[in-house]
Amino acid sequence: MIRIYFWKVSSLRIPWAVTQMALNRIPLQRNKEISFWKLLGTGKGETFTPRDADSRRWGLIVNIEESALSDFHNSRLIKRWRENSLEEFSATLNPIASQGRWSGKTPFTSQPDKSWNGHVAAITRARIKWRKNSLFWRSVPPVTMSLRNSPGLIAAIGIGEAPIGLQGTFSLWENPASIKEFAYRGQAHREVIAATHREQWYAEELFARFAVTEMKGTL
Repeated sequence: MIRIYFWKVSSLRIPWAVTQMALNRIPLQRNKEISFWKLLGTGKGETFTPRDADSRRWGLIVNIEESALSDFHNSRLIKRWRENSLEEFSATLNPIASQGRWSGKTPFTSQPDKSWNGHVAAITRARIKWRKNSLFWRSVPPVTMSLRNSPGLIAAIGIGEAPIGLQGTFSLWENPASIKEFAYRGQAHREVIAATHREQWYAEELFARFAVTEMKGTL
């Protein structure tokens, strides 16, 4: 079961949030019910450079046994974030399709569901080759503009494990048709896909789509 969280903190709580990014690794590593996890920084997702960073919003994604999800949602780790945050967004995600790897792992076992017609989430994530960073950054703006103007998009933010080189997006869509329209018919997106194959700027990449079976808060 995939669970994702995003918390927005006040400016005064930014040092606390940065500290949690380090301290939370210990209980996450020790939790045997979790097969995959990532603590995330966030940003506007417009240029994928450090100037995009949003130091007031932080995230976490876990792949956890369904039987342990309720306890985790009410764990000390999550409660601390909740108590120190101004806003919390959380969603339960069921993988529909997943291609690629994340830190050498295949974290999401897809279960294709052609009948699903509700809200859909998408995660794109890549490890960008250092020598390709500038080329990648120049290619991003047309795609992000196209994304923001896409019919059916509810919200989209940048996600990352580091300020440079480990970048991605998390987006929410009204239904599967809307994300397919953007992915396969958007001119800017198609051009970047072609450039990706031509330039080979990713050392590792992942694209995954999920059925959103539960969602609380706003993104």
